[in-house]
Amino acid sequence: MNNDILKGDLLDDNAELSLNDLCQACAGSTEWVLELVAEGVLEPSGQQQTAWHFSARCLQRAHTAMRLQRDLQINLSGVALAIDLLEEIEALQARLMHFEPLDKP
Repeated sequence: MNNDILKGDLLDDNAELSLNDLCQACAGSTEWVLELVAEGVLEPSGQQQTAWHFSARCLQRAHTAMRLQRDLQINLSGVALAIDLLEEIEALQARLMHFEPLDKP
């Protein structure tokens, strides 16, 4: 029996995180987040780095980036490409589900 306790916060789609909040939520460094921004993986709102805010979608992308780097040893350019492709697959699957009947023989 696994007795691990999971702890987390629920975020809605309108939630925004500061740079510090995002780093804490991902257990990543500021430099790592800055690299993700430079690669286009994350797109903060705000002009100045001190005023940046990140959406819940950015948090999800940062978690995915961390897993890709940790588990598959992919560099940041590869992470950016992989995340874009994964999101494209999800969008195509959603469109396909719209046109495909749910009851298959």
